[in-house]
Amino acid sequence: MAEKYDVVVVGGGISGLSAAKLLTESGLNVVVLEANDRVGGRTFTVRSKQVKYVDLGGAYVGPTQNRLLRLSKELGIETYKVNEAEHLIHHVKGKSYPFKGPFPPMWNPLAYLDYNNLWRTMDEMGKEIPSEAPWKAPHAEEWDKMTMQDFIDKICWTNAAKSFATLFVNVDVTSEPHEVSALWFLWYVKQCGGTTRIFSTTNGGQERKFVGGSGQISEKIMERLGGRVKLRKPVVRIDQSGESVVVETLDHELYEGKYVISAIPPALGLKIHFSPPLPPMRNQLINRIPMGSVIKCIVYYKETFWRKKGYCGTMIIEDEDAAIGLTLDDTKPDGSFPAIIGFILARKCRRLTGLTKEERKTRLCELYAKVLGSEEAFHILFAMRKIPDSEIWKPEPESVDVPALPITTTFWERNLPSVPGLLKLIGFSTFFTSVAVAGLFAYKKGLLVRN
Repeated sequence: MAEKYDVVVVGGGISGLSAAKLLTESGLNVVVLEANDRVGGRTFTVRSKQVKYVDLGGAYVGPTQNRLLRLSKELGIETYKVNEAEHLIHHVKGKSYPFKGPFPPMWNPLAYLDYNNLWRTMDEMGKEIPSEAPWKAPHAEEWDKMTMQDFIDKICWTNAAKSFATLFVNVDVTSEPHEVSALWFLWYVKQCGGTTRIFSTTNGGQERKFVGGSGQISEKIMERLGGRVKLRKPVVRIDQSGESVVVETLDHELYEGKYVISAIPPALGLKIHFSPPLPPMRNQLINRIPMGSVIKCIVYYKETFWRKKGYCGTMIIEDEDAAIGLTLDDTKPDGSFPAIIGFILARKCRRLTGLTKEERKTRLCELYAKVLGSEEAFHILFAMRKIPDSEIWKPEPESVDVPALPITTTFWERNLPSVPGLLKLIGFSTFFTSVAVAGLFAYKKGLLVRN
């Protein structure tokens, strides 16, 4: 005999649990069915004496993520800023260059024009894409047939810009440029507030973490919902052929509801038998949407030696032989448990999955020692943690505690020509002289650093 509810929610991650919380507070009878032995989905906080707590899944939150900020505040979960007080490092062609700001500055005038045109073009194209229906963009079909690799090859003229654009895609969606549609990626970046917001720590997507870990959000909602959350209940069948919807779990328990909310990754939905079947075109689409690839690595140290050297812990690493593409300081807000978190992304993740933990740890420490110029990067106190991570439209008021400060562009960023535009303007014979003069002028005026 089926247990009867108003709504059956499939999936106990933040989305499913927050939906259940809202419906329950509205007076409806709700049940949440979670396949795992824990809630949280792609957020996963592990606690131990060695590290206190560590987020092995989704961890970061920043301005514009107002729903999550509101929810965490309501649940009494505080945030803290990821350290970016000291200099960041851009490691390229075997050398490390300290800098400030979201993007490394480009001193080569030609590369600067190429970089500037890349970010400007991406943001301008994103403005054409409707947030709620990207397929309605004026150039939707054209851009959807184009991969981001096609886009990069078309827009970028310099190897420096092409290399960084590839890393930008790797970091943002843990995939390779040839694996993702330009329409989807540009929409994704636009949803996150644009190229600067998505890549930034301060005033961006990686600005903050949760004191005590992001897993608390789901855990505290589960506490409020009480017995309405059922763990170890993987759903195997959803029958919508009658007046009510019947949901069956692997242990043959039945749950009947007026509505069902599916809050699981689309790919997992393919493991559920639907009656009547879902549209074939939908299943075709889901079969063609793979998850991204990333390994998250946290290395713990005796002290934050990188801060003593004037570095904040953020490293942007452009090196095909380097395992890590991006790092951040992962030290606790009170200064305890000094750590650097690094991300093995996309092609590198797939290439290095066969290594043992010790082999991977050695590669990371060697890389950090090289980039930071410090032998202290070899001293590990604790075992490295790792996790593979593939990884509603209602206006939400802006967070009072974490406001989204305006991201401004300079007059030159808005009006400098692209490389082909410059060639058209001045002709090739005088090109290099003009670029050198323009670069010297921009350098002296301090125009080559993006705000």
